[in-house]
Amino acid sequence: MRLTFLGTGTSQGVPVIACHCGVCRSTDERDRRLRTSALLRTDGGRNILFDIGPDFRQQMLREGVERLDAILITHAHRDHVGGLDDIRSFNYVQGRKMDVYLNEEAARAIRNDYHYIFEPHVYPGLPEAELHVLGLTGGGSPIGEGSVEVAGVMVTPIKAMHKDLPVLGYRVGKMAYVTDANYIAEEEQEKLRGLKVLVLNALRKEKHFSHFCLGEALELIERVKPERALLTHISHEMGLHAEVSDELPAGVELAYDGEEVEI
Repeated sequence: MRLTFLGTGTSQGVPVIACHCGVCRSTDERDRRLRTSALLRTDGGRNILFDIGPDFRQQMLREGVERLDAILITHAHRDHVGGLDDIRSFNYVQGRKMDVYLNEEAARAIRNDYHYIFEPHVYPGLPEAELHVLGLTGGGSPIGEGSVEVAGVMVTPIKAMHKDLPVLGYRVGKMAYVTDANYIAEEEQEKLRGLKVLVLNALRKEKHFSHFCLGEALELIERVKPERALLTHISHEMGLHAEVSDELPAGVELAYDGEEVEI
C-alpha cells in the first residue's frame, strides 16, 4: 500500500491568512500545508480517502486522482468534511454513490449540514453519499464497532476524544491514521501496536485543549512503538519544518503535503 499526504495543516492551513510569521513566510514547500487529509492506495488498486476537507478539489487535481472508492471520516469539523460537495465528480464518473464511513456523531452532523445530499430529489448533479455508521446505533447502515471491510481491505476503527467530541482513527494493516485527538484510552492504544507506520496529530509545541501537542504525541509514540511515525495536523505555531525535524527523535518525522509513504 502507499499513503499520500494530501494536506498536513490545521483548520486555517499554512500559511495563515494575513499572518507574517516566519513559518507563513517560509519559501520551503514543506511549510505550505493544506487542510489535513490523506489518500491510501491499496494493493488491489483501490483508493481510500482519510477525511475530505475544503481543499479536496485542489488535492484531487494536484495528485491526478481519477478514482475514489471510499472515505473514512475522523469527525465532522468543517476542515475535515468541507469538501463533501465535490464528490459529485466521482459520482458521475463511477456511476454510484460514495461510500462514507464514520461514527454516529459525524453522521448526525453531516446529515444536518449537507441535508440536500440525503433528501429525495430528482435534480441532476447533486452529490450522492451512502453513510455507513461505525457503531451499534444511529442512522445510515450500522455495522458494529469491530473491523469492517472497506474497498477490499479490513479497517479497524480506533476510538479517541477531541476534547469532548468522540472521533475515530483508523487502522489498515500495519498503518494507522489518527488526527484531531487529545486522548486515546489504553484499550484503544492496543490497536496502535505492531505498526509499521503511525500517522498522528501534533498541533504545536505548547499544550492545547483539544489536540495532542508535540510532547504528548511523542509520549504516545514511545508507548506504542511504531517502526515509523509521521506527524500531521500541524500549525504554523509548531515552527519551521527544517528546524523542528532536527529536534525529533529517530523514527519520528513531520509529514508534509505531497509526501508518499510505502507501507
